[in-house]
Amino acid sequence: MTIPVIAIHGGAGTITRASLTAEDEARYHQALADIVAAGQAVLNAGGSALEAVTEAVRLLEDCPLFNAGHGAVYTSEGKHELDACVMNGADLASGAVACVTKLRNPVLAARTVMEHSEHVLLVGPAAESFAARHGAVTVEPAYFHTDARHEQWLRVRGQSRAMLDHDASSFAFAEKAVAPTEPIDPDHKFGTVGAVALDQFGNLAAATSTGGITNKQPGRVGDSPIIGAGCYANNATVAVSATGTGEAFMRTAACYDIAARMAYAGQSLEAASHAVVFETLPKVGGRGGVIAIDGQGNLALPFNTEGMYRAYGRGELAAVTAIYAAQA
Repeated sequence: MTIPVIAIHGGAGTITRASLTAEDEARYHQALADIVAAGQAVLNAGGSALEAVTEAVRLLEDCPLFNAGHGAVYTSEGKHELDACVMNGADLASGAVACVTKLRNPVLAARTVMEHSEHVLLVGPAAESFAARHGAVTVEPAYFHTDARHEQWLRVRGQSRAMLDHDASSFAFAEKAVAPTEPIDPDHKFGTVGAVALDQFGNLAAATSTGGITNKQPGRVGDSPIIGAGCYANNATVAVSATGTGEAFMRTAACYDIAARMAYAGQSLEAASHAVVFETLPKVGGRGGVIAIDGQGNLALPFNTEGMYRAYGRGELAAVTAIYAAQA
């Protein structure tokens, strides 16, 4: 029987370690550890990889420390638009939603699309109605609000273009001298969450969810709900979830490229993921990282930014958590 493994991420970006208190850092490590432990519990009880990644991402969506679900960033209109995707490596079954505004847990809606429709991707009000008909919990838009994300939007809303978190940071510090309060400054990180898992039966799965980018153009969809760009799983190769500059991950089909390198070029998980993150993505301005796991339980968590919220758990072993580049 295969030893189950799960890994999660909560975004990547620029580290502001000098301004971080021990208490602040501990909150992030604890949240990551708790969520990995929940995913491990599913796997160790005989649950599927799909069940584990869905539960892990649901918990990440419910945690206001991360930009997905409660705690999502604001669009240029001062609203929230959420995207998510799930993929099952055993049969390539997939489901995704984009630009939803009333679904508490977009990842659960994505799984509903996968399991109860003939489609892969549904968007906007139609996606919300479909998910609600199948039991999805709907909320008022105010549910997604946090003071930190709202203040972040207020700092950059006068800009003429959408600002990735790393753009917003320099603006905030130059104009407002705002001190960061997170290990990865919320104005200077790519906010997406995700999970990948291998279960006892040798099956892989991946899930990705996001609140988008601060001050984005309404209707903009990034890589998170796009199969092969922000999420991919195939038992023959790998399960991958990405975080970073979404347009670059879409242009390069980054997650699928890792799988293709393994399938067609015979590259190892480590070599394939490293090539995509450190060679392919930077050529088109891509910053961020991925978490990836293959059918043998090998893990890769590369990123080309200064840090990435990440954690993993193997079998009954305690979760390993990390934020900075020098950590595990």
